[in-house]
Amino acid sequence: MNLENIKQQGYNLTKELIEVSKIKEGQLLVIGCSTSEVAGQGIGSFSSPELAENLFEGIYAATKEAKVYLVAQCCEHLNRALILEAEAAEKYGYDEVNVMPQPKAGGSFATAAYKTFTSPVAVEHIKAHAGMDIGDTLIGMHLKDVAVPVRLSSDKIGEAHVVCARTRAKFIGGSRAVYDENKL
Repeated sequence: MNLENIKQQGYNLTKELIEVSKIKEGQLLVIGCSTSEVAGQGIGSFSSPELAENLFEGIYAATKEAKVYLVAQCCEHLNRALILEAEAAEKYGYDEVNVMPQPKAGGSFATAAYKTFTSPVAVEHIKAHAGMDIGDTLIGMHLKDVAVPVRLSSDKIGEAHVVCARTRAKFIGGSRAVYDENKL
């Protein structure tokens, strides 16, 4: 597996998701990632810190360019807790929990985030503005209430299936309601 290609795929799809979803500066982009799936193995069976670090580097570069907060979802062994910058947790009012992800308890991608962020913290729940699920890791619980599928130019990173979503404001009212086309 070519790690440089994986890094570039992560960067390209993240940049495309940011553009298509119209996520704004200072908003949250959640990423769930199974490095096992990226490597063509079953989820949870082939944790790869080296692969995760390369993929994280590409994704993180795209989020930093857009000034969007990257949030890394941990695996099921940490109840899908999330790793983000303390500044983002404070801005959005999320309570910190005490856990440090490891490759086999939290996942290699979340571990890479924890090692790279300036001031990483773990939280239990967020409401992200957009997300990317790499390897069917189930990020939906961490998105705002109305999630809309986003189709990108590719649905793969390495061998992993990729699904993306953006969120939008809820529609309220009935047949007389008028909606702002810019918020669809």
